[in-house]
Order: sequence, then structure tokens, then C-alpha cells
Amino acid sequence: MTKLFGTDGVRGTANIHPMTAEMALRVGAAVGRYFRREETSAAHRVVIGKDTRLSGYMFENALTAGLTSTGMNVLLLGPVPTPAVGLLTRSMRADLGVMISASHNPAQDNGIKFFGPDGFKLSDAVEAEIEALVAAGVEPTTAPEIGRAKRIDDSRFRYIERVKSSFPRQMRLDGLKVVIDCANGAAHHVAPMTLWELGATVIPVGVSPNGHNINDNCGSTYPATAAETVVAHGADVGICLDGDADRVILLDENGKVGDGDQFMALMAARWNADERLKGDALVATVMSNLGLEQFLADRGVRLERTAVGDRYVVERMRQGGFNLGGEQSGHIVMTDYATTGDGLMAGMQFLAEMIRAGKPASELMHQFEPVPQLLENVRFAAGQVPLENAHVKAAIAQAEQDLAGGGRLLIRKSGTEPLVRVMAEHEDAALMEHAVQSVVTAVEDAVKT
Repeated sequence: MTKLFGTDGVRGTANIHPMTAEMALRVGAAVGRYFRREETSAAHRVVIGKDTRLSGYMFENALTAGLTSTGMNVLLLGPVPTPAVGLLTRSMRADLGVMISASHNPAQDNGIKFFGPDGFKLSDAVEAEIEALVAAGVEPTTAPEIGRAKRIDDSRFRYIERVKSSFPRQMRLDGLKVVIDCANGAAHHVAPMTLWELGATVIPVGVSPNGHNINDNCGSTYPATAAETVVAHGADVGICLDGDADRVILLDENGKVGDGDQFMALMAARWNADERLKGDALVATVMSNLGLEQFLADRGVRLERTAVGDRYVVERMRQGGFNLGGEQSGHIVMTDYATTGDGLMAGMQFLAEMIRAGKPASELMHQFEPVPQLLENVRFAAGQVPLENAHVKAAIAQAEQDLAGGGRLLIRKSGTEPLVRVMAEHEDAALMEHAVQSVVTAVEDAVKT
């Protein structure tokens, strides 16, 4: 059996392996068997959330069947953000949490993410054991021990209260006009309601899901719609979430897109000044800009780098006892409040800083001068391994040599799509562009052969 788990659970096009109803049934049975606490008499419980994709109904039912066949009782949360699943897994004392979502991917894709009883995503080692169970198959439980399933009607309200509790007490959003783009996804109810309850004038975008329009010309992957809305309504700020609301892209009052690195710089500097930045470090991935590293170093803060993927950021945060981390792409993790990236919660922290500092979003979104950075993607077909091509390896070696001393080159395969990502940074933009293009050309040639 081919590897099921990628950088963020199991993901693919609905009704094409591995994202089929049959596989979801098998995965549900395997993960149910793995997490069932046979040594106790306690109830075996799992919570399942989903975003707004049409295929979510199919996977929700298939997973429920697999889980209940092993004696797990299933609590169905309905459409809720991914961070709500992490929160409710822990608060409802569940053995397991499941989120059905392909995050920022188009509507035809879907995915399955798992959370342990502590509310954190599973480790590579645990996922490998579950894959082995899927391959081997598991015996169902006896008929009297089959689990039950029920819907939880107040899940989104529990999450709203948790988000509000992370906002500074006694602070309100009165006077702020906020555009919130929910990507026609999991946060289409909770995000506008949370902002409104705290006093903001809310202008919602992407809040009419129909099963097919998630991330379609809206949300964090397409902030242009929200940017136009910010300018048209004279809003103070725009907050763009992705399909499962674990990512955020911020827009200033001019509709300009903010960068995740700039937001992390703002938060790290604030928390460091307030002596609440644990370990005097920010955890980010290899994709974060060198300018961020230099900004932090000037303030006595280290930048701890990880592989790409918010789960790796969280793992390093837990290992080192750090409480702030994230990705340039907008996954912001604050373990004082949540167990995974939370786009709405991060956006709320930015609004709090706007109020505290009395400054416009445009000023807060520019904390440092970034080192010129260029990222190009090259798509490849199934079965191709372009990074093993000798010509590609030679091009990479030459590019690394050209950039040595003043920048860096990062080549990696995407964990969620069939893409080779080529990224470089250097103070000399022309040299950087030449290095990237030489590698991109080599990869494109390898893909064609």
C-alpha cells in the first residue's frame, strides 16, 4: 500500500485513491482500534468536524461507520474550524479528534486530519502505526460493543467563547470596521459572529457555502476579493481565512496583503517586551524570510526553524517549551490559547495590537525590510521524481554555489500537491532570480522527458 499520510493528514481528490469512502472506512476502523483504551472501562469517544465541501458528508459517514465498528462513540460537530476540533477533543475528554478538510485546496479535494486526546496533531510515528493497521485490516468489535453516533449542536458556540477568551479582557472592537473573508468555509458562522459580539462593524465575505465554492475566488488563497471590499467600504483591516480557518492573511486599510512573517515579527516583539515569549524564541519554518531572523536577533530573540508544515512547528514548540510559532503562509500557532494554527484567533490578536498601539494596520504590518525572496512552483505527474534527475541535481548545486554567503536556496516537494517548490533569498535580486530560474528550467526539462 502506498503511503497515506502527507504533511497534514490524508489528502487528495474526492473519490480518487486515497480519498475514497472505502479508504475512509478503513482509516476510521484503524484509528479507532489504535485509540480505543482497552485497559479501561471508560467510554471511547471521538469528535468529528468538517468544512463545507460536498464530499464532507460522504467522508463523515464513512469515518463514523469505521469508528463505531471498533466501539468508538462518535460526536459529530458539523462545520467548524480545524482549531475547534483540537479544542473540543481535549475539552470533551475524547480519545481522538478528526477534521475532514483539505484546507486551502479547491472543492474537489478533501482530507482527513487527526488529533490525539491532548488536542495536538499526531506524530509521524503514530501515523505510521495507523497506516500499518490500515494495510493489515482490523477486526470489528462484537455487536454489543458497537459505538453510537450523535450530533453536538453547540460546538461552534463553545469555540466562539474560547476565541473570545483569548482576546484581552475589558478590550472591545468598537469603532473598528473589519472585513472578514471566510472562504465559504468552516468559519462562515463563527468568525463574523465573534467579531460582532466584541463590538466590531463586520463586513462579511465568503459566507455563503454551497458545497462547491470553498476557496473559490475568496479566502486566504485569493485575498483580492476581500481587498476590494476593504477599499470599497473604507474598512480598517481585512482578515482572510482559508477553508478550515487554521490560516490567516491580513489586509491593511489600503487593501494591501500582509505577510505572515511580518505578523510573527509583530507578535514576537510584543510578547518579548511583555516578558511572555517563552524560551526567548519564535518557531517558524525554513520558508520564513532572513529579514525576520535578523529582526528577531536585534531584539535578543532566536528564530527556531523547522520543516514546512504547522505540525512540525507545533512539535518543535512542544519540545522546546515555546509558545509562539507559525508559517509565512499564515498558520499562526499560539499554544497559550490553541493546539494548532488558528486564523481567527491570530486575526483577533492583530486587532488587539491595533487598539493597544493606536496605529493603522499598514504600519503594524511592516516590522522589517524583507530580504528579496522568490518562490516558483513546477508541477509534475504521478510517478515522476524530478529531484532525482542528474541535470536537476547539478543545477541545484550550481545555484547553491552562486548564492553562498549572501542568501540561501530551498528546494522541496510539496506535501499536499504534486509540486516542486524552488525558493531563494539574496540581497542581489538579479542573482536570486537567475538561480531560481536555472533550477526551475532544469526541473521543467526533467518533467518533460
